[in-house]
Amino acid sequence: MKARPLYFDYNATTPMDPLVLEEMLPWFVENFGNAASRTHSYGWDAAHAVSAARSKVAKLLDVSERSIVFTSGATEAVNLAIKGVFQMYKSKGNQIITTRSEHKAVLDTCENLKYFGAEIIYLDVDSNGLIDLVQLENAITDRTILVSIMWANNETGVIQPMKEIGAICQEQEVLFMSDATQAIGKIPVHPIDDGVHILCMSAHKMYGPKGVGAIYFSEKGPRVKLHSQIDGGGHERGFRSGTLNVPGIIGLGKAAELAALNMNAESLRHKEWQNTFELNLRAAFPEIQIAGSQVARLPHVSNLRIPGIPSATWFSKLSDRLAFSTGSACSSALAEPSHVLEAMGYSVKEAEEAVRLSWGRFTKEEEMGNALEWIKESFVIQ
Repeated sequence: MKARPLYFDYNATTPMDPLVLEEMLPWFVENFGNAASRTHSYGWDAAHAVSAARSKVAKLLDVSERSIVFTSGATEAVNLAIKGVFQMYKSKGNQIITTRSEHKAVLDTCENLKYFGAEIIYLDVDSNGLIDLVQLENAITDRTILVSIMWANNETGVIQPMKEIGAICQEQEVLFMSDATQAIGKIPVHPIDDGVHILCMSAHKMYGPKGVGAIYFSEKGPRVKLHSQIDGGGHERGFRSGTLNVPGIIGLGKAAELAALNMNAESLRHKEWQNTFELNLRAAFPEIQIAGSQVARLPHVSNLRIPGIPSATWFSKLSDRLAFSTGSACSSALAEPSHVLEAMGYSVKEAEEAVRLSWGRFTKEEEMGNALEWIKESFVIQ
């Protein structure tokens, strides 16, 4: 049987940690109760397990348990956040501010709201992928009800200045939301400290199962109100109806617990690998462009472009040995260049030459070395 390629697409999804799977397994068959069943031990046990998982997620974010609502993933959480705010606060205003480099979950949700009268302001990003804080401040008006800016970019790993953005929103008395899907579990994410009022996450980006995520929204200072998007049963305090995915939620809770234990050590190790990997690539390819390399980035991702080598050539030469991406997995079916890179000033041709490699908990140091050597072997002119 042919060996599978080394996995370098952790930003698309992470393999489930075996400890997460171990925690989940009893809840499929042995403990199968509905957490909404209040009259017997099957339901009580499930509800208790959900409560314990909620506590673990809250502890990772350093927030209260009541401020966590479980969803089917980050995309649903984003929809609940943006649509829920728009519907709840539309009497105050109709303006939402976001960036041109957001994940499609945010951009498409905002585009949808235009049909219902929303005014969407798209902030530019500079060549490093960062927003201009002055542009943000100038964009806020008395009609602004929400600022939505992702914590760390899924394609480049660039981390936005969250505390500074939060301070601006606090001063202007505007709700601040962040899609923190790529950041949570990789770097410290504490929304209260940075003035973030709403935050979205997904388990499968942090070694948990697919199909489960969560939304955080502040209970005070300010108390965020959201209009539900899924009705029918009043689950999750009425914010998200539907029978709870008990095994998935337990998996998310365990993934959060493991992230709290492993994050610092993993971050240091991955940053060291990132530095070594990129330093050696620059030595081999002096003309290489690494997106966002001049600013703070997640430590486990490199978005690379070697001028004159299209991403299709990368795939033809390396796809049997390396599993990597040209952008976000959620958009990979679209025959379009990366909107993130275009927002950073890349031409269409330049964006089509970019690839993303991302590694994680189960990557071995020798695999980083293999990836480097295979890239050099494929593209260095002898």
